[in-house]
Amino acid sequence: MMLFIKNLAFSVIVPGTVAVAIPVTAFRHGVVDWNWHTLLALTLMFMGVCIYVWCLWDFGSSGRGTPAPIDPPKFLVERGLYRFTRNPMYVGVLCVIGGWALLFQSVGIALYLLAVAAAFQTAVMGYEEPHLRDVFGADYEAYCSRVPRWFL
Repeated sequence: MMLFIKNLAFSVIVPGTVAVAIPVTAFRHGVVDWNWHTLLALTLMFMGVCIYVWCLWDFGSSGRGTPAPIDPPKFLVERGLYRFTRNPMYVGVLCVIGGWALLFQSVGIALYLLAVAAAFQTAVMGYEEPHLRDVFGADYEAYCSRVPRWFL
């Protein structure tokens, strides 16, 4: 139960701020017209939330940890979406931000999306991957050789 609470708290505070609070409050928006953009935007956001929740479940159930750097998984998570990309949680967050950009047809949010993607890339290469190599050693190296950082 405590792991669930920690995962929920982290998710509300960090991805909730990055993927919802900032795009919705920091950029001026017009009225949303219900058209094909709206359906595509809502689909993209729904996919992003589903990706994130699935990965959060895998972090808790398989890794026995959270996405928070202060309470990371104790075991290397290689199941679920982690079989296709080493960073599916970030992909989910980017999908939600992309959905907001499309929903509001906002260049500002699209630029924010690019900035967040660049920040994720920097964090992954500068901190996460070296840290995971230190913690999981050869298992992480083998995982990296099988699974791409993003999708390519």
